[in-house]
Amino acid sequence: MKKTLSIFALAGLLFSCGSYDKAVANPPLPSVVNSSNAEWLQHVDYKMNIDMNTTTYQYKGDQTLVYTNNSPDVINRVYYHLYFNAFQPGSEMDVRSRTIADPDRRVGNRISKLKPNEIGYIKVNSLSQNGTTLNYETVGTVLEVKLSKPIQPGEKVTFKMDFDAQVPVQIRRSGRNNSEGVALSMTQWYPKLAEYDDEGWHADPYIGREFHGVWGDFDVSLTIDKDYVVGGTGYLQGEPVVSGSKKTIRFLAPRVHDFTWAADKDYIHDTYQVSNGPLLNFYYKRDLPAENLKNWKDLQADTAKLMKFFSENIGKYPYDQYSVIQGGDGGMEYAMSTLITGKRSYGSLLGVTAHELAHTWFQFLLASNEAKHEWMDEGFTSYISALAMNSLRDEPRENATSGSYRGYIGLAKSGKEQPLTTHADRYKYNGAYGAAAYSKGAVFIAQLGYVIGEDNLKKTLKRYFNDFAFKHPKPMDVIRTAERITDFELDWYLIDFGQTTNTIDYGVKSVNGKTVILERIGQMPMPIDLSVTYTDGSKEGFYIPLQMMRGEKPTDATIIDDWAWAYPTYTFKTLKDVASVEIDPSGMMADINKENNKK
Repeated sequence: MKKTLSIFALAGLLFSCGSYDKAVANPPLPSVVNSSNAEWLQHVDYKMNIDMNTTTYQYKGDQTLVYTNNSPDVINRVYYHLYFNAFQPGSEMDVRSRTIADPDRRVGNRISKLKPNEIGYIKVNSLSQNGTTLNYETVGTVLEVKLSKPIQPGEKVTFKMDFDAQVPVQIRRSGRNNSEGVALSMTQWYPKLAEYDDEGWHADPYIGREFHGVWGDFDVSLTIDKDYVVGGTGYLQGEPVVSGSKKTIRFLAPRVHDFTWAADKDYIHDTYQVSNGPLLNFYYKRDLPAENLKNWKDLQADTAKLMKFFSENIGKYPYDQYSVIQGGDGGMEYAMSTLITGKRSYGSLLGVTAHELAHTWFQFLLASNEAKHEWMDEGFTSYISALAMNSLRDEPRENATSGSYRGYIGLAKSGKEQPLTTHADRYKYNGAYGAAAYSKGAVFIAQLGYVIGEDNLKKTLKRYFNDFAFKHPKPMDVIRTAERITDFELDWYLIDFGQTTNTIDYGVKSVNGKTVILERIGQMPMPIDLSVTYTDGSKEGFYIPLQMMRGEKPTDATIIDDWAWAYPTYTFKTLKDVASVEIDPSGMMADINKENNKK
């Protein structure tokens, strides 16, 4: 989400510690949020030593990984993601991009043309479990590992790995020498243990979409050309150790599920302290045009405002730093930071930063599974970032999410919509994925405010974060949170809007004197807000509860009888003659045909 501001372009964040001269040495651990959701979550701690050759873009790594099996299951196999293997001719990412009807323009057929010194790879040379050598097989972007001894419930095991890797030419998210000349955008660059939860393993191949990971602590020592400025996940420990033409810098990152870094010789590094919040780091190239350099300066104070908005409206940001780094291929979120291309108008730079920063809450602190529930991340992020951007406007828009509504309704009418339960890699069209994940996902949460009331939605978001941060929540967790706030029954909303392609279409069938007849044309049920204008010029608002919701949202409107879904029409009488009637005057219901909403 996740890129430009198109439906394909809104995914991403990356948390950087700052370069070595500005880093925090001993950060506090983020607090663990109590929740009744997950009875167990796996835990993994990484210690890695990396030696990068900035001439060949090859690097060597050794990794010590301590895995804690908090599940009640005996584990016989484990899986690692080897994401860089996607950037090879004939990979699933390559073939999918060349066979889908509407390929991502950043990928196209570029992978198929990579030369051996341009491809990406991660080659595992050795792997052991508690000192015993293991058998393994590399299958595309996944390492399949047969354990020497099953991991029992509650047991800790130590895996040690030696690997070689090569950074691909920048194509998608990761890579070297991007279009703006950033040397290294190092995302999903190390062997990463796959997530195991109550649904089993999630060892998805890297075909196009995003990521899922296990929380833990990272200890990463990076050896690199001494002239490079480095920003990455975590907090730098002490001063760099210089040896000849290289330096070694060490980062600790507590309680994250990913680790990212970027590096370039020509980075400017600015910092901006958020009052009662984290230190913001900004890394951008000094050779940007003057207008773009000014944009990166102007961005800093506005990013602080965005940080405060999200902390106040979702939950407090728990780390001491966050970084906005020029790099990558658009905008993409990572632990404590974002990579974003830098040659943008100010509106674009701020808008993408807002979106990627918002991902910190929905992808790096809540962290739903993006392969299965991509809309919970991309959609909710699109929703809250639209509100945040609106808060910065001199003249805020009445409906900050109107663009998402247009995107969803266009999808619903296109004949190409697939339900939000579709795996992120298995949409028939990239455009349908984008409109579903970003637009329909944003409408899901915005329209929930229409259903339960805006004040209840605000309470729901905060409680959802409080209850499910660091828990990998699922769709029902959002609905159950809203039910706990309101005491309504809301499973129907998740079923119809989140699990089917049923659409909302209500219309005014007839107005005759004091009698109004409404009709339900679409399959999806909804409560109805109604505005009535009388022949004497006066107006009155009515609220028609949905019977299966078993409750009414707070409203100043006149509440009339429930409408049971199975009845296709609804008739009511007013006390005065009616001149006109309008369904949903706020426009916050995603009715796919507005033309029949008024008569």
